[in-house]
Amino acid sequence: MTHTHTHGTTRAGSGPAEGPVRADGDGRVSDVPAAVTTEGLPAWLAPVADAARTVRPQQLSRFLPPESGAGRQSAVLVLFGEGEHGPELLLMERAGTLRSHAGQPSFPGGALDPEDGDQATTGPLRAALREAEEETGLDPRGVQIFGVLPRLYIPVSSFVVTPVLGWWRTPSPIGAVDPAETARVFTVPVADLTDPANRATAVHPSGHSGPAFLVESALVWGFTAGVIDRIVHYAGWERPWDRSRQVPLDWRS
Repeated sequence: MTHTHTHGTTRAGSGPAEGPVRADGDGRVSDVPAAVTTEGLPAWLAPVADAARTVRPQQLSRFLPPESGAGRQSAVLVLFGEGEHGPELLLMERAGTLRSHAGQPSFPGGALDPEDGDQATTGPLRAALREAEEETGLDPRGVQIFGVLPRLYIPVSSFVVTPVLGWWRTPSPIGAVDPAETARVFTVPVADLTDPANRATAVHPSGHSGPAFLVESALVWGFTAGVIDRIVHYAGWERPWDRSRQVPLDWRS
C-alpha cells in the first residue's frame, strides 16, 4: 500500500486523556499514544471527523447498549488510509472455520482486556489498536486516532462495540496473523464503497435486512456494513443507490 501525505484544515482534537499502549511479548511497539487528535488529517477525512463529534447513537443504529450496563465491552478499528486508488478502508475476513461469524468481513477488533484500561476513556482506543496489531500485523505507531463513534450493540453476541476511527498516517505491512482466525486482510477503496453498483440490501435467513457492499470479492454486511453505511452518509459521500436490490448472505452459491 502506498501513502501520500496530504494536509488540510485541522482542528484541535478533544478526547480521552493520552496514555501509552504497551507492546505484546515481541516488544515491537513500546509506546503508542492512546489519544484522539485531528491534527494533520488529510482534507478528505475532515467530514468524517466532524460527523464523529456530532453524531448521536440513534443516528447510527437502532441497537444501542443496554441501560443496565450489561454486555461485553469491545472495540473495532475503522482505519482509513490512502492507496493506489485513493482513500481506502482496512477490512479483514474471518476464517470460514470459526464458530461465529465465519467468513464474514469485519473491522479489526475484539473485546477489551483488563490491561487496556478504563472502558469509559482510553480502554477502547488501546483495545482497537491492540486487536488490529494482533489480527492484521499492522504497526499501531503508524495509526492516528482522530475520532470515536458512540457505543453500539450487537444483540446476537451481546457485544457493546466502540468504533474507533483511525488515519493510517504511516502504513505498514499487513496480512492474516493467525489463519485459524483470519482468512485474509484487505483494503477497499472508498470510491468502491460509494459506487451505487456495489451497494445492496443484505437479507438474513431470519428475515432481517440491512445495508451491504459487494467489494473485493466479498459481501460486507451486518454490523460492519451498518457502520460503513452511516459513515458514508454523514460524511456526505453517499450516492443514490437502488435500495430495492437484495442479495442473500449465501450470494456465492
